[in-house]
Parts: sequence; structure tokens; C-alpha cells
Amino acid sequence: MLITSCTNGYDGSMMNGLQSLTQWNQAFNYPAGGTLGLLNAIQSIGSLSAYPFAPYMADGMGRRFSIIFGASLMIVAAVIQTASHSIQMFIGARFMIGFGQTFAATAAPLLVTEVAYPSHRGRATSLYNALWYLGSIIAAWTTYGTFTIPTSWSWRIPSALQALTSTIQVLLIWFVPESPRWLVSKGKEERALQVLAYYHADGNAQDPLVEYEFKEIKAAIAFDRDVAANVGWLSLIKYPGNRKRLRIIIALGVFSQWSGNGLVSYYLNKVFTAIGITDPETQLLINGVLNTFNLFFAVTAGFCCDRVGRRPLFLASCAGMVVFWAAQTICFAIHQETGSIAAGDAVIAFIFLYFAFCSIAFSPLVVSYTVEILPFALRAKGFMVFSFMISLSLIFNQYVNPIALEALQWKYYLVYLFWLCFEFVFCYFFIIETKNHTLEETAVIFDGDTDMVRIHNVVLKSEESEAVKAAEV
Repeated sequence: MLITSCTNGYDGSMMNGLQSLTQWNQAFNYPAGGTLGLLNAIQSIGSLSAYPFAPYMADGMGRRFSIIFGASLMIVAAVIQTASHSIQMFIGARFMIGFGQTFAATAAPLLVTEVAYPSHRGRATSLYNALWYLGSIIAAWTTYGTFTIPTSWSWRIPSALQALTSTIQVLLIWFVPESPRWLVSKGKEERALQVLAYYHADGNAQDPLVEYEFKEIKAAIAFDRDVAANVGWLSLIKYPGNRKRLRIIIALGVFSQWSGNGLVSYYLNKVFTAIGITDPETQLLINGVLNTFNLFFAVTAGFCCDRVGRRPLFLASCAGMVVFWAAQTICFAIHQETGSIAAGDAVIAFIFLYFAFCSIAFSPLVVSYTVEILPFALRAKGFMVFSFMISLSLIFNQYVNPIALEALQWKYYLVYLFWLCFEFVFCYFFIIETKNHTLEETAVIFDGDTDMVRIHNVVLKSEESEAVKAAEV
């Protein structure tokens, strides 16, 4: 389930690499400006088109079905992309990849969160978005490896490999359980108990943890049904607790793409060219090393989220990004104004340090934090809002960044510097710590203690009732 995120990472790095390939540029008549922006943005436009349908499939047909559907569609799209003989065909295939990605990416983190062992949940879900870099690494080194192929296979091979993670998922999905929370919501309580017992207690359905989890899930879902008005789209803005969630979800979706990382992820070759690094092989090599570096920090932070906490990681990430983005801006300006080679090299060094801090929160935590603060009934809908904001932000980035960078050069970096300062202030005031809580407990932090007390009371009454029956027997 975690490798669903690899498809997105692969796409961004692949498009970065393809722009450095002479064969790809020749095949599509050296796309630039709006055409290049569309080639990058069309995948996000495809994702955007699927958002009205994805949460309903995840809630109605199940998490597993959504993943199978999305992964299968991406495999077909990757085949079309590989066989493309015109720019229109290539763009259409990328639209299909984005469309399928939304179905898989909406359901996969929900399934990881809802199946994971309670004390592993934070780390497991944090690894989901951290593995964006795994896909990015595969694409970066693939385009580096195919660089010397003189034919169109230099870009067709990376295009074909975009189907790799989806193929693995389609082959292995049959060994993955359905979400016990989804099963309970559909009245399949016996099957839900079996899943909890198998994955959380070696098959022992009488294990105290399994019994409590099962009762808590049933109580929380029953509570949601009792207040049915709390599960519609309007409920995201109708209740104070949900408004707090929505504010954070929208912010994290935007921050994940508007922190300067979108500029470097999709148009790194243009940054290289601006600072005097024009050799395609060198550009591809740095791209590969950078993504490997980022994966290390993202995975390490994902494993530390329960020990350190979400809030400290977010604040450290924002502070570090401000410092090293400012350093990049200064060095970029010096290079542009004086032609200093040392300043150009320093930009590369500060890009690495900037991404180290970006990766400790805005890679592993944005998805895990989003899904864990939402109650079950709103989890798919709330995550769709998060994904929707990501796609909107990506479309803006992919269209605007190449044009603005070409027009403003280093001055464009100042826009992101001011924005990063705003991100730090927002996270300081609005990010709430959620470590060491179950999903049900985390979901009601935003609503006060009332709902949690009601859920616990239901569980306790159920336990007392069972105790009385046992005593009578």
C-alpha cells in the first residue's frame, strides 16, 4: 500500500529527467513555456478530474477495490505513454495516469492507517508519503541510465517503468486485508474482528487489545450514525471541530507543494541552467543523488514521529526551510549579479540542506497527520479535500514556475521565502500534537472530550454487560 505514493514521485522526477534528454525534446519538438507547463500539469489535472468520484468509491466499494481500480488504470495509461508518437498522445496518457492515481492514492493511506497496529500507525502512515522519494529515485536513476541510448527508448523505458509500482500492487493486493473500520461500517463485523485478531494478536480474537479496538470502532461508527448530519460535505464547515480540521488540511495540502519544493522538483534542470550547470549528464546525476538523500531523511523522520512528535517536526521543518531557502536566494542572487562559480555551487549545497528539512515533515507527515485527525465517517472526504488542494497547488506551480523563474530569475525565490515564513507562523499556532492516541481518540481531540467520553462509555457498558453475563454463566 505504501508504494502508491511512489507513482507520484516517479512522475515528477521522470518529467524532470526527460527535460534533460535530447531525444525526448526532439520527439516532441522542444516543448517550452505553456506547452511544457501543460505536459507537467496534465497529470495533476487528471487527478483533479477524479476527485468527485474517488471518496465515494473508497467508502462504497471499499479501500481495496479503489486501489485495484486506480492501479489498473495507471498500468494501461503507462502503456499508452510508452507507445506515444505525438505530444497529444503523451499528454492524454499522463491525464489517465493522474486520474487513476487519485483512486489509488485516496484509498491506500486510509487502508494503511486503519489496518496498522496501534503503536505502529504513525510510523507506518508517515512512510506512505516518504516513499514519494522512492519513486523519484527510480525515475532519476532510470533517466540517468538511459541518457546514452541514442533512440527514442531513452525516454520510452522510463515511461514504461512508471507502471512498475502499479503492477506490483495489482499482483499483491490479494494478500491485503480490507479495512476493519470499513467492514464494521458495512455490517461485516465478524470479518472485521478476524482482521483485527489476525493482524494485531496473532489470530487471538479474545486478546484484550483486539476486544477493546473492536468495541471502540463499533462505538465510534455507531456514534457517527447517530449524528448522521456529521458525515456530509457540509459538516466539514458546519461544526467548529471540523472547521479546525479543514483549516489544517487545506494548509498542509498547499504547504506540501508551495514550499519551494515544487520549483526544484519539477524544474530542477532550469535552476541548474540558471546557475551555469548546463551539462545534461551532470544535471541527471545531481537529480539522482538529491532524491536518494531526500529518501533517507524522510524515512528517518517517519520512524521518529511517535518519539519526537508531529508538532516539533513540523516546526523544525519550517524553520530549517526558511534558513536554507534564504541562503539559496542569496547565493542565487550573487551568481546572477556577479557570475560567481562558488555562489552557483553553494546553491546546490543549500538545495540539499533545504530538502533535508523539508523531508522531515512535509514528506512523511502531511498525509499521516491528515488522515489521523479525521473521524472515520469523514476520513475519505477530508482526505479528498487534502488531495484536491495538492492538485490545485501543483497545477499552479507547474504552469507558473517555469514562466516566473525565466522572467524574474533569483527574485522569484523571494516569493517563496516570504511564504515559508508564513508557514512557520501557521504551524506554530494551529498544529496540534496527536502522538500516543488511537484513531478514535485522535479524531475527537478537535471536538473536545464530550464525544470521546460517549464512545468510551459505550465500550465500558459493553464490557460490563459481558462481565455480568459471564458471572451469570
